[in-house]
Amino acid sequence: MRPDRNHVRTWCGLLVLLCPALLTSMDASLLFVAGPAISAALHPTSEQWLWAMDIYHFVMAGLLMTVGSLGDRIGRKRLLLIGAAVFGGVSVLVAYAPNPELLILARALMAIGGATLAPSTLSLIRGMFDVERQRRMAVGAWTAAFTGGAVAGPIVGGVLLNHFWWGAVFLINVPVMLVLLIVAPFLIDERKSAEPVRFDLVGAGTSLVAILGLVFAATQIPRDGLTPAAIAGAGAGIAAGTVFGIRQVRASHPLIDLSLFRSPGFSTAVATNTVVALVTAGLGVLAFPFMQNVHGLTPLDSALWALPTLVGSFVGTASAAALAERFTSAALLITGMLAATAGFVVIVTLDSRTGLWVFLAGYVVLTYGVGLTATIANSLVLTSAPPDRAGAASGISETATMLGAAVGIATLGTIASTVYRNTMGDGVPPAALESVTGAVAAGGNAIGLLDAAFAAYTRGLVVAALLAATVTAVLAIVLIAIHVSGKAAACQRRWGE
Repeated sequence: MRPDRNHVRTWCGLLVLLCPALLTSMDASLLFVAGPAISAALHPTSEQWLWAMDIYHFVMAGLLMTVGSLGDRIGRKRLLLIGAAVFGGVSVLVAYAPNPELLILARALMAIGGATLAPSTLSLIRGMFDVERQRRMAVGAWTAAFTGGAVAGPIVGGVLLNHFWWGAVFLINVPVMLVLLIVAPFLIDERKSAEPVRFDLVGAGTSLVAILGLVFAATQIPRDGLTPAAIAGAGAGIAAGTVFGIRQVRASHPLIDLSLFRSPGFSTAVATNTVVALVTAGLGVLAFPFMQNVHGLTPLDSALWALPTLVGSFVGTASAAALAERFTSAALLITGMLAATAGFVVIVTLDSRTGLWVFLAGYVVLTYGVGLTATIANSLVLTSAPPDRAGAASGISETATMLGAAVGIATLGTIASTVYRNTMGDGVPPAALESVTGAVAAGGNAIGLLDAAFAAYTRGLVVAALLAATVTAVLAIVLIAIHVSGKAAACQRRWGE
């Protein structure tokens, strides 16, 4: 094949890989805007609804590390095609789930397919582009799709809900996965580790139990306290994690190459991605109820109002690609985190009477910082890892991202709910005390009740944003300290020479 035609084929292959990256991220946030419609149709309890929200993140977090390593062994393209078939097929089950129990089960199965898609796409990009500048552009496009998908999910969902029933937001996965299955074999070459090794099933099982157990405990304890279930989950997670760690140290071919964490760039990138996912997912679960309930927007209206936040994410990723050759990765990570902090600070100034444009202005600044930071962090993940371990490195990074998202949804959501209930106080209908959605349903024309509920929900959102701003500011300070100490060490080495 001529070099120019091979070049075009490579970039067309990148476009194909962006589709599953976009959809797996979108499906993690679609329930934010589809929640009221699903609740009206299936009538889940509050606990069932929380499981429907979190199970996708739980299962993906539990599988991403081991599935990424599996792709290094059996072939990343093969794993991509298997995942596409599973993801597309299970999307139909989710769309037609007749009750909350099957919705939760189908979301868990969808996460299995999603866990095979995300690390496969990023690790394939690592092998497709040998030139650093081109690889950085490709990673920036992937990051725009993956991070933008989390923002685009509620927007696309709002548009679809304006015309169709709630299941349509999941059926859009099916044609995209069919196209991927048809064209990917012709545009993407197979890549895997040069050395064939056995897959560690015991390690995979213990890692899944460890992550699920610990994430379950981390999300249940803020919500319900030290219940027997939370204690059991934490105990199982710690025990399985201990077994997994010992096995990885002793195994000749471990699922996780712990030596990757010796690279400061890799460790910093993984930590940054975790924090970014925590704060953005935590805010995302609160943002659309805020727009729809407090400001009275329909799902479609809230989707249209949220469009600038998607633009902010894209501008952030484009800025990362444009600035990477002029500034260090550390400087860009710090800039991104400071921008995210500034966005949260704007949101902290809100009250229930503040114009919606103020909230969205802060949100746009936030998504710009997230797009900039995530692009640089994902590029560091890939360049810090050996080519034959790209799948494992991607799996580790995306596991951290999903863990951050799951904990962010549970933690910031729980904090906001607690503030809401405490602010509402006693003497209100039980439904209104449970949530602002319940207050809207129970309040009817009771202006006093609705005003109190809107003020309470806004206060909960502000407290959650304040915590998120603190987390991003602390990370920015840590990154500055690492950057300054690195420069000081380099100067000392030069003086020593």
